[in-house]
Amino acid sequence: MTTHTELPSMRESLLDVAGKKIFVAETGDGPPVLLLHGGGPGASGVSNYSRNIANLAKEHRVIVPDLPGYGRSSKGIDPADPFGSLAAGIRGLLDELGLDKAHLVGNSYGGACALRLALDTPDRVDHMVLMGPGGIGTTRALPTPGLNSLLNYYTGEGPSRLKLEKFIRQYLVFNAADVPDNVIDARYRDSLDPEVVANPPLRRPKSLRALWKMDFTRDARLSRLPVPTLVLWGSADKVNRPSGAQMLADRLPNCDLYLVANTGHWVQFERADLFNRLCADFLAGRR
Repeated sequence: MTTHTELPSMRESLLDVAGKKIFVAETGDGPPVLLLHGGGPGASGVSNYSRNIANLAKEHRVIVPDLPGYGRSSKGIDPADPFGSLAAGIRGLLDELGLDKAHLVGNSYGGACALRLALDTPDRVDHMVLMGPGGIGTTRALPTPGLNSLLNYYTGEGPSRLKLEKFIRQYLVFNAADVPDNVIDARYRDSLDPEVVANPPLRRPKSLRALWKMDFTRDARLSRLPVPTLVLWGSADKVNRPSGAQMLADRLPNCDLYLVANTGHWVQFERADLFNRLCADFLAGRR
């Protein structure tokens, strides 16, 4: 049975990173760990990790940014290289915080951000935990129905609560009842930010070059990445195919893999107790 610990009090700041603002909430002391959220409509750091922050803060300084383009951070990322744009923003955040190195935990879009940051600057990453990360084998198959639902949120008739609820209950999680209505309400409100509606941070690649760059399995650096990595992937993930888990394990030289039964795309939320235990042990070197 999953127990949901209440969020601790968190220190909030809005930091200037290369002329843009990145919102950060943090709590706890110890080795720093950044929690990087997914890219769904209305997503933000603290809301995505609400079931994990208190547990991880027992041993770590937990730093939870809103990714560029989301929440209270500045909007707009480079559509020609979105993963690179996100990684540059988070690397700049590390600089602003005075951190030479940190653990990275990333779900979906945040996982793609973490992986790109590690590939570009592996010396900045201590350990890495990836949950259903984006960009794994994306040029080797058509998008899943779940990913199409996500990418179509701002197209057609535009955003609506019905579209968001369908994405979350039908595609994001294994058990639709696990997500309270108030979570959907809050995400819907946040998804209506006029800057985001005009320039969504997650969209279909506009060129083959951009698409190719967004598939990490085409990047030769992956097989040389030394960062200790834990991959957690829901076996019932309808957004990013669970087959991506083995693709990563086959290529990363220092990768532990855990396929989570009866779980969708939101492992840290759906299986919080399991995630918290595995993540805390891995980051502390208790492999």
